Amino acid sequence: MDEIPVALREAKKTIKSSYITTNKVNIVIVGSTVAFLALAFFFFNRNSPPKSVNVNQTQPVETVENNTPTVTQNQTSPPLNQEEKIPDNILGHLPYEEASQNELKAITNDGGIKLRQKAADKFLQMQTDAKTQGIILMPISGFRSIKDQEYLFFQVKEQRKQPTSKRAEVSAPPGYSEHHTGYAIDIGDGNVPATNLSTNFEQTSAYNWLKNNAAKYSFELSFTPDNLQGVNYEPWHWRFVGDTHSLETFYKAHQLTTKLK
Repeated sequence: MDEIPVALREAKKTIKSSYITTNKVNIVIVGSTVAFLALAFFFFNRNSPPKSVNVNQTQPVETVENNTPTVTQNQTSPPLNQEEKIPDNILGHLPYEEASQNELKAITNDGGIKLRQKAADKFLQMQTDAKTQGIILMPISGFRSIKDQEYLFFQVKEQRKQPTSKRAEVSAPPGYSEHHTGYAIDIGDGNVPATNLSTNFEQTSAYNWLKNNAAKYSFELSFTPDNLQGVNYEPWHWRFVGDTHSLETFYKAHQLTTKLK
């Protein structure tokens, strides 16, 4: 060591010290930068919102808010089909099955007018109760077969020279009459027979009594003014809805929300 000049030794020491110091500084700077980037990456990923998955733009997307999962429908989903299904009908008349003869009971002495047994019992009770108040409920027509209805619709239409659509306003085509069911009955006022099967029947005491009391015996007016079937107003035409089968029979008529014709 004594052979090296003093000045040179000191110079080398200085250079070595400077080199070491510079390297230490560089290491500290690099280390600090790496640590800062690592922390920044950690906090960025921690605070950034979760990515949503979009599948063909039409699938529901599940989102989480306040730890409560909710499902939202994508805006591009097609709206629900609100189109109403119109029931099968002919010129506003709904189809009905014909009651069998063994289900029918006569409500007149000659047996010419019949109803289903429960409807018959309720009508006879209603007729008796009305009579105690001076009201005569006269049965005009009850059960009608499809064959009977063929004559009333087609033959009468020809006799009166009515177009089919006009005839359908006052009479149902065969297979589409409530009278086939054995639950429907046309009623007149025995004290004012001239009003039978006429809108003038609504001015009689019999109609007024029915309007106030028929529901007690499970009878309702079938074709009210402006009814949705488009059938002419018939204040004389009533139907029985006093048991499960009769309710099922007239279910479609009760569910109408728009006019059929």
